[in-house]
Amino acid sequence: MKLWGGRFSKSTEKLVDEFNASIYFDKKLYSHDIRGSIAHTKMLGKCNIISEDESLTIIKGLKGILEDIEKGSIEFKVEYEDIHMNIEKILTDRIGDVGKKLHTARSRNDQVAVDMRLYLKEEILNICGLLKNLLVNLLEISKSNVDTIMPGYTHLQRAQPITLAYHLMAYFQMFKRDYLRLTDCLDRMDFLPLGAGALAGTTYDTDRAFIAEELGFKGICENSLDAISDRDFIIEFLSCSSTIMMHLSRFCEELIIWNSREFDFIEMDDSFSTGSSIMPQKKNPDVAELIRGKTGRIYGNLFNILTIMKSLPLAYNKDMQEDKPLLFDTVENIKPCLDIFSKMIATMKIKKINMKDATKTGFMNATDVADYLVKNGLPFRSAHEVVGKMVLYCLKNNKNIEDLTLEEFKSFSSFFKDDINRKVEIESCIESKVSQGSTSTNSVLLMIEKSKNFIQSLQ
Repeated sequence: MKLWGGRFSKSTEKLVDEFNASIYFDKKLYSHDIRGSIAHTKMLGKCNIISEDESLTIIKGLKGILEDIEKGSIEFKVEYEDIHMNIEKILTDRIGDVGKKLHTARSRNDQVAVDMRLYLKEEILNICGLLKNLLVNLLEISKSNVDTIMPGYTHLQRAQPITLAYHLMAYFQMFKRDYLRLTDCLDRMDFLPLGAGALAGTTYDTDRAFIAEELGFKGICENSLDAISDRDFIIEFLSCSSTIMMHLSRFCEELIIWNSREFDFIEMDDSFSTGSSIMPQKKNPDVAELIRGKTGRIYGNLFNILTIMKSLPLAYNKDMQEDKPLLFDTVENIKPCLDIFSKMIATMKIKKINMKDATKTGFMNATDVADYLVKNGLPFRSAHEVVGKMVLYCLKNNKNIEDLTLEEFKSFSSFFKDDINRKVEIESCIESKVSQGSTSTNSVLLMIEKSKNFIQSLQ
């Protein structure tokens, strides 16, 4: 008989049992469920809702079940629907009717809500640890490439010269924001829903603050109806995860391009590459491509939960059972993506000469030439026009700007001085950027120092 079967005159169809059950996936929550039940039982005993002996008996039984689950000696059953009722049934079978008192002053609605928060709090810390590792790797690679010159791009067209360290520190800022978003998400979800009951609270004089302290929450959910209905913390986490994956995907896209023969800026290590079953010469960046592909999967989980929740009236609805596969799938995919990506970039070979050589074409110093003219008194729009004509001249004569003689420069404008040839050198263009947050060496070194301090603040 079902634990809720008193009101029913017929047993459910086996097909309904299988369709209704969540034990297939929520069994993952067994440790969090037992942890929440132990804290709840302690509170029941403390508040004299059950006797101290009954509380100790239940707790001992729950700890025994936890040990047996971890040994693999317990088989969950579909007819008991979910992890909560499976554990309660096992407990009652083991310790008798006193086990039936475990569910006093709570509902499966607040029970699953606390399980999910306990699980996600733990996993957010794990993901933050992986993000920190990635930040450390980015910082180390940047420190080794402060003087590695490469093209900066807009519209995937060569635009202005920058350094690789500068480029990587842009990604450092992205993943830093990701870390802070996750900790912010954790802070917002760190409230206990247990004790809310089905939706309206309970007639028992419970101590929810005690349970919150036992389980490591900083407070309790203030409104029981909201506590049961809320899945914002899952939505927010999936949104944070989607942003992380978007950043990984953008980075992977660049690495895939840079790894191609057409760019030849980097080479992926053999240990993070794969081959072709038919073309012996191939060395494919499959790891980066798969991370890029998994981004769509994480996006799908976010849109899925948003769609599930968009029309649900308060409070609990069975639709909400579908939140778990989406959450679990996201966690189980984002963690290996972060881990393997961090290790992949730590082993890739950076082809510094090829990167610098790529700055020799594409007129990447054109903006600096315009700025030079402006500093010598020519209005910017006029300077823009002059340099545009210079680029057209160079294209027709198969030259780069830095190849022009002083006489050629002066033929385009009298505002060019004798120092122009030195000013258009790629290194000079990089070092001339004096604004805060620019690609100059001093600016990048400051970014690196601030980033190092940020990482140290996480310890």
